[in-house]
Amino acid sequence: MKSKIESGLFGLAVGDALGVPVEFQSRAYLKANPVTEMFGFGTHHQPIGTWSDDSSLAFCLAESLCSGYDLTDIAKNFVKWYSAEMWTPHGRVFDIGIATTHAIHNIAKGHQPDLCGGFSESDNGNGSLMRILPLVFYLQKEKDIEVIYKKVKEVSSITHAHFRSVFACFIYVIYCLEILKDKDKFEAYKEMQIVVAKFLESKEFNLMEIGLFDRILKNDISVYPENEIYSSGYVLHSLEASFWCFLNSDSYEGTVLKAVNLGEDTDTTGAIAGGLAGIYYRIESVPQKWIDNLVRSNDIKDLAIRLSQKI
Repeated sequence: MKSKIESGLFGLAVGDALGVPVEFQSRAYLKANPVTEMFGFGTHHQPIGTWSDDSSLAFCLAESLCSGYDLTDIAKNFVKWYSAEMWTPHGRVFDIGIATTHAIHNIAKGHQPDLCGGFSESDNGNGSLMRILPLVFYLQKEKDIEVIYKKVKEVSSITHAHFRSVFACFIYVIYCLEILKDKDKFEAYKEMQIVVAKFLESKEFNLMEIGLFDRILKNDISVYPENEIYSSGYVLHSLEASFWCFLNSDSYEGTVLKAVNLGEDTDTTGAIAGGLAGIYYRIESVPQKWIDNLVRSNDIKDLAIRLSQKI
């Protein structure tokens, strides 16, 4: 289990760090100037190997899960990160989404954790999807799909409580759980579609909301042309783009470079796709030079060990 957790955490953080210097760059710009290596500075003027809030909040979740599942503790860790006490790459926060900022202020006021995130349609950025990966490891032995959905919903809702964000996280978690069964990625993708479809049979969710996920759940997202894959900070775009990059690449390196070079929200697409590719191709497939360049690499390794001992 340790190697799978390490693979996921490093997969996420390396993809994130590759995207940080080119965040907000257009796809056209990156077609002309593609990212092929990890480098520093750029958009946020950060040293090479610096990861963003995506990895920070994923690590805060993992840190909390080392002591078991406690929603209040997870939320408190997010506040600790915001005040630069926990899991910042260089001792300060340099990148944070609006919805996450609002939610952290609500947490700090003492509100119930799963009521802190935004519930409106405009609150569907990718801020909960980018950090949900560690929950996959905690849920790996869970057989009850209802429990899986409930926990995903709770953890997403700390910052993003709208159904669309929750359901995107749920689909991602189910896909990761299938990959952890050592299935081929296309087989795991089809199995995810079956599992989610079966889950939906007994639910009365908003059909218009469910329909938004048809490209992933009813079709094969991998066959869409690149110009129909979007890479903004909208949660549905991030989910589709990460699956598309993963399914259309044959290595960890290929997945994360494809994700980053889609442009726009490069760090988050890199992180979400990188988490998938990390657990699938394993830590051995992540270029060692990228791991060596990653900020707080030893701390991430230690976190993976501690989490594996508790799960």
